[in-house]
Amino acid sequence: MDKSKQPFRKSKRSFRRRFPPIESGDQIDYRNMSLISRFISEQGKILSRRVNRLTLKQQRLITIAIKQARILSLLPLNNEKQFERAESIPRTAGPRTRNK
Repeated sequence: MDKSKQPFRKSKRSFRRRFPPIESGDQIDYRNMSLISRFISEQGKILSRRVNRLTLKQQRLITIAIKQARILSLLPLNNEKQFERAESIPRTAGPRTRNK
């Protein structure tokens, strides 16, 4: 049979249903550090919705909770490793010149 005349076939791949990252009983709150810490990268950045597999409403609530925890100093604003690396970079003290 010619390739152009073959009927269209769907692939029979099975997919594994992933568990939702937030269960129905979990409270999204700035005090729930075990939940919040799952959605922050090693650098202290908020992970995207695509990476977290959250709904839009859940992502908004997580973002607000993380920002509240940062304001109340429950979460560090930046990672200590990042802070140490920033100190070791030598800085030039001279004025900047514009390249023309």
